[in-house]
Amino acid sequence: MAKSGKYLNLFIMVSALQVNELRKITGAGMMECKNALVEAAGDSDKAVDILRKKGISKAAKKSNRETAEGAVFIEKTNQKAAIVLIGCETDFVAKNENFQKFGKEIATLAVEKGEQSALQQAEKQIKNLIGTIGENMKVLDIKILESNIIGSYTHTNGKIGVLVGLKEGEETVASDVAMHAAAMNPNVLSPEEVEDSLVAKEREIWIEQLKNAGKPENIIENILKGKEKKFRGENALLTQSFVKNPSETVAEFLKSKNSQITQFIRLAI
Repeated sequence: MAKSGKYLNLFIMVSALQVNELRKITGAGMMECKNALVEAAGDSDKAVDILRKKGISKAAKKSNRETAEGAVFIEKTNQKAAIVLIGCETDFVAKNENFQKFGKEIATLAVEKGEQSALQQAEKQIKNLIGTIGENMKVLDIKILESNIIGSYTHTNGKIGVLVGLKEGEETVASDVAMHAAAMNPNVLSPEEVEDSLVAKEREIWIEQLKNAGKPENIIENILKGKEKKFRGENALLTQSFVKNPSETVAEFLKSKNSQITQFIRLAI
């Protein structure tokens, strides 16, 4: 007689490594993580959602950050800037003189001749660099920003970099917003740009949380509207509370400086 899928899940072997990784992501207990992984048939993303629905985890989603080390490199000209993300295996190599020199050269080439030229040159150089340093590395991303005014910020550890373009205003203002974006990690510029699919996934989790909390059906929809508005606002640069003055939003800060943002790019290891 065939066993149900739910019954078979009880026999899924979950490794200690999976449990530990889920604990790091969610902050939940060992047995809670193990049980969630069994219920999710070993799928870590699903296990995170299961824990959230039970109110055990507050993690928005499984982190997509790679375990690789690396660094961000930024180079600017008058109205153009390039930001380059290069990965490696260890932090020791990320600070290596040859690795740093390579990153700066690629960023300079990107701002002068474009992304494609920089990628082609990187492919030519990287094999020799790997042979010299003895560790695998790769160019993870290259992006170009063009704007009237460009501000930038690179975190002290070299692992987070941001470019901000303004239609009008001062470079110092753009740099302040870049620093904010490095700290607060916005996904989009305005709330309307937050992907509907991302909101829909969060909505499913909110519904389960509210039901588990015993909220009446007739008020759940109003609560969901409030949660969606907050979620969109927290993930959008313009509606986030400005780190240098939390009493105002980034949009309000820009308005006070007669500045208008056109684009921002954030890359991080």
